[in-house]
Amino acid sequence: MRFFFIILFILLNSGLSNAYEIKVVDGDTIILNGEKIRFSGIDTPESYYRGKKQICYDGNIKIFCGDISKKALINKIAGNTVSCVKEKKPDRYKRILAECFINNESLSKYLVRNGYAFDYAYYSKKKFAEDEQYAKKNKLGFWKIEFDYPWIWRKKVREGKI
Repeated sequence: MRFFFIILFILLNSGLSNAYEIKVVDGDTIILNGEKIRFSGIDTPESYYRGKKQICYDGNIKIFCGDISKKALINKIAGNTVSCVKEKKPDRYKRILAECFINNESLSKYLVRNGYAFDYAYYSKKKFAEDEQYAKKNKLGFWKIEFDYPWIWRKKVREGKI
């Protein structure tokens, strides 16, 4: 019995760990086991950028659209294990870029195909263009409300137009 406790003590203090921590920062960024990962090739409305939240409109109703894509990602992950395939180089902001998956399903593809993210064609080389067209055609997610593409909205913020 004493031998069992010695082995248990060694295992618990050996640094071996199956720790798994995930936090959704916004619709296209997660923190996985302490690493901040930006989903490559897609863009989602901003939850917070230079002190502002991106707003979309459903008729006259203001909606914080960054919160919508963040909630869609949270709901999709919902207790599942996320794995990511990292790109070799970080982006110009030194962020880790990756495509992340749940049960071999791309989270990026899921978000774009359901209208909660956009194909960032400049970076994706149109990898998610068909998924975006599907969402647009079927008026899914943001395609049923008024929005600015996130890159256009960020530019307006930088220029002081918002």
